[in-house]
Amino acid sequence: MTLIDLTETFGFRATWNPELILLTALIGLAYFSLTGPLRRTFPDAKPATLIQKLSFSAGLLLFYFGMGSPLNVAGHFLFSAHMLQQSILYLVMPLLLLSGTPAWLMRSLFDRRGLKQVLRVASHPIPAVLLFNALFSFYHMPVILDMAMNNLAVHNLIHLLLLVAAILMWLPVIAPIPEIHRLSELQKLAYIFANGVLITPACALIIFSESALYGTYVNGPSMLCAPFFSAPIDKSMFAVPLLPLDDQRLGGIIMKLVQELTYGSVLAYVFAAWYRKEKDQPDDQLIPQ
Repeated sequence: MTLIDLTETFGFRATWNPELILLTALIGLAYFSLTGPLRRTFPDAKPATLIQKLSFSAGLLLFYFGMGSPLNVAGHFLFSAHMLQQSILYLVMPLLLLSGTPAWLMRSLFDRRGLKQVLRVASHPIPAVLLFNALFSFYHMPVILDMAMNNLAVHNLIHLLLLVAAILMWLPVIAPIPEIHRLSELQKLAYIFANGVLITPACALIIFSESALYGTYVNGPSMLCAPFFSAPIDKSMFAVPLLPLDDQRLGGIIMKLVQELTYGSVLAYVFAAWYRKEKDQPDDQLIPQ
């Protein structure tokens, strides 16, 4: 189906989610206002770099693409589209948003004793990595996913919980503020590797299953869940080009490939930073005393 066909079949609101376009634009406006003209109201604020601005902007675009674009519609009929959506929203997007947030801005947002303490505890590497991977695996249990794909409240709640967990999961690696920047480069390498190991069983179950696991993608969805509304739909509204089992396996492969590419890229970046740090260290500091 073309984008025109999708829009005619499901309507402009369901296909493009104008409310989410507005929300994304408002977040972008707030970011560029706070890092631009309003920066002077924050102590020790420095201009955001071009890379930070591009990173945050790319994160916002992926936020809309994952949640509000026609990919959300396709994700109700194709498990492979759903897994692409998951990969974008929880592996790539939070990484870009955190990379694009200046330290002084995040410090100002969380500069309250109770809130900062909660952030430090919640973003501790062990609970952060366990929480995200447990939630992701829980969401992809057949009974949970089928319920979420056909119930707006459950759908939005799980997306919100996964988004928060994904941000907390990335904080130990890409922490904009030193107060929560607790891992050494070597520890970050181990942390990212552990993330990759923990997400593998869910992907393997999806890829190597001998039967289609999800009733939503076998029988078709009954409800289109968008961020701000839901609407009844049925299987006849979307031409599915794959058999359910082939689609399921493709979805697992997409998730694993995006995970490997994302984690591999971050591993390379952290290793390069570690190498530069060790290379710049004076020789007398490398000799044990």
